[in-house]
Amino acid sequence: MSTTLHTSDLPGLPLLHRGKVRDVHALPGNALLIVATDRLSAFDVVLPDPIPGKGEMLTQMSNFWFARTAHLIPNHLLPIPVSEVLPNGVDLSLYAKRSVVARRLKALPVEAIARGYLIGTGWKDYQTSGHVCGIPLPAGLRQAEQLPEPIFTPSSKAAVGTHDENIGFDRVVELIGGDLAEQVREATLAIYRFAAGFASQRGILIADTKLEFGLDENGTLLVMDEMLTPDSSRFWPADEYRVGISPPSYDKQFVRDYLETLDWNKTAPGPELPVAVVAGTVERYAEALRRLTGEGPK
Repeated sequence: MSTTLHTSDLPGLPLLHRGKVRDVHALPGNALLIVATDRLSAFDVVLPDPIPGKGEMLTQMSNFWFARTAHLIPNHLLPIPVSEVLPNGVDLSLYAKRSVVARRLKALPVEAIARGYLIGTGWKDYQTSGHVCGIPLPAGLRQAEQLPEPIFTPSSKAAVGTHDENIGFDRVVELIGGDLAEQVREATLAIYRFAAGFASQRGILIADTKLEFGLDENGTLLVMDEMLTPDSSRFWPADEYRVGISPPSYDKQFVRDYLETLDWNKTAPGPELPVAVVAGTVERYAEALRRLTGEGPK
């Protein structure tokens, strides 16, 4: 049975950061406990209703990808069981499947996004200018069309309740320096190409994905936070993909599509979700997990 957790409560473990989805607690030494809650954000607003079991599925999928991309770039995970770091009296079953012990890194102030298809804000930018994040694209592309090559389209890292903004590569260079910007771009595209090839063999198209990176105490670049989940990626069933429309998806686009039908200005507080939308979201996350990993929620 999956658990439901909206907000972590871990007495004795200092809370360092409560993000849109993840709560980060300090551990002794240079380590963190990262808890994937069941909160869901859409249009950069955290919605009031948790999605039961979502954090467990996100963690299961992230760990799957971290293990399979370790040959491309190191990641933040530490081989320490969650059971060894939880405070006494805390229900292990509530945290065991949704938490990881990780290195404490210096997070880079950019969201690293790879796009293989023209959708979302990329499609909107292209319609206006023919560019995405300053990258010129061929004329005449249609919504959801596959790009000639995957592109790196970073964004600013917004605070909770504010919106990420697409930025050009030159701005990334200004923020983190030229050498590091090149490393991030190369790693992002390498991970995307690897994952897209893997997923396509399992009937899923990865339209785009967002990654986060950080530096360890030696200045080594590591991928962190989450990887290739339905929260950070657009997963499309290959057999239902059509150019010219926004394809059905195994990600939170299902929630976004519902929210677009409401008279809501996309600022906090977010609206409550109907039971059917919550259930449909759980079903889509679970189906993505099964297709990609060969396993259902654990």
